[in-house]
Amino acid sequence: MPALLIGCNRQADTAAPAPGAASTPPPAQAPAPERAASLGGYTFERGYPTEATVQKAYDDADLARAITAYKFFYPTVSILATWEGNVNAGLQPNTQMLLLQGRPEQTVFTPNSDTPYAGANLDLSNGPIVVELPAGVIMGVINDLNQRYVTDLGLPGPDAGKGGRHLVLPPGYDKPVPSGYFVSRPATQRALMLLRAIPPAGNDQAAIDLLKQVKIHPLGAAAQPLTWIEQGDKHADFSPVSWERGLEYWKRLHSIIEAEPPFEGYRSHYGELAALGIAKGQPFSPDPRMSAILERAAQLANDQMRVQSFADRRAERRPWADRQWEWATLRPENGTFDTPAYTDLEAREKWFYQAQIESPAMFRRTPGAGSLYWLGTRDATGAYLDGGKTYKLTVPLPVPAKLFWSVTVYDNQTRSEIATEQDRAALRSMFEVKDATGTSVDLFFGPKAPAGEEAHWIQTTPGQGWFVYFRVYGPETQAFNGQWKPSDFVEVK
Repeated sequence: MPALLIGCNRQADTAAPAPGAASTPPPAQAPAPERAASLGGYTFERGYPTEATVQKAYDDADLARAITAYKFFYPTVSILATWEGNVNAGLQPNTQMLLLQGRPEQTVFTPNSDTPYAGANLDLSNGPIVVELPAGVIMGVINDLNQRYVTDLGLPGPDAGKGGRHLVLPPGYDKPVPSGYFVSRPATQRALMLLRAIPPAGNDQAAIDLLKQVKIHPLGAAAQPLTWIEQGDKHADFSPVSWERGLEYWKRLHSIIEAEPPFEGYRSHYGELAALGIAKGQPFSPDPRMSAILERAAQLANDQMRVQSFADRRAERRPWADRQWEWATLRPENGTFDTPAYTDLEAREKWFYQAQIESPAMFRRTPGAGSLYWLGTRDATGAYLDGGKTYKLTVPLPVPAKLFWSVTVYDNQTRSEIATEQDRAALRSMFEVKDATGTSVDLFFGPKAPAGEEAHWIQTTPGQGWFVYFRVYGPETQAFNGQWKPSDFVEVK
């Protein structure tokens, strides 16, 4: 009965009102918000987009998506350019090594001229590769073709400069791994290995002789003598500079997406590319509309990365509050730009626009670590460095470096060593500045050397901007606690 009464009451509630009683109209539906003039310039009629708005909204969304994807995958495309540059120089994977000393003739992002480089393309398509290192002052690293850190070698690596055998396994390798190796696993079939040897007492040949003791061979095969290609002063391009601002950038990115296994950590980023027509297993054939968007995105994203690199807005960029110097890299924790909660994309983009290779040894800010890099783009007044002006840099002595230090000048367009008639881009403690005495040494930069300062001078080009890396290898405590710091660049009138 109670249930029936309740039901009756419900019927009564909805029954027609008695004659003469006032009726209550149903509530009116709230009017749709006016969207005829949205902030994005989109127009909607009765809540639906107009044809023009459909086109504009997709153009805007695709452009924004492409700019984000360009920045994220820039490290991948950049290291592919280095791999291809090695091939163009005649290097064959696994059997040859390229000997390179940073010189103005080569287009390569911010190399040093302090030590000889040895580079190798590793191809794991046919199985694991063994790298045997001799004992000695060798520093090296392997990055995969996403330019992700794989392992350090030599002094900063697990062999600690004592020599040893490194075993590099292909992605997904599930066979038993023999003992007696330092094991690493790239996420791509191809990887890039870079080694450098510290010249004892500035003896480059001794460092080269040490590098030439390195062996590379497949697991289970006897080591064969490597063929060495000496680049010398021949021109070569190991960078994406010549095509990074156009459709070719996306073609190269598609080629590596197609050739390499997907990396699980990039799954959502591959989704961004798929929306732009770049997906594994599918041809890359953008229509004129998408081609125009991708070309514009390449130019805008590249320009934005240049701003991030040379007009950094983050307060922590400065190692010393009273200097214009900046940290070349913003993330010292682990060499992979990872914080406990997120990947620092700003720091990642700044670094990879002007440099290559990620490694904890390159970024760590602790005494005794491999190296420190400071970036100099401005003079003492805060103005950008001008190739038509002359500057003095005062370096207090001794520099807190257990190994050596250097100042290297780069062209800000190519991010490679500055190329001038002088054919020199660095002032180094093992070479040009090895006889410096006293409490400081003055270094000069400009179109012409001040009288008597030719030995401590780097030529610059009027009308062009430039920047420097100040490198300290084996930094000591004073490099971190403020007891030592170089001057700013001061214009010499």
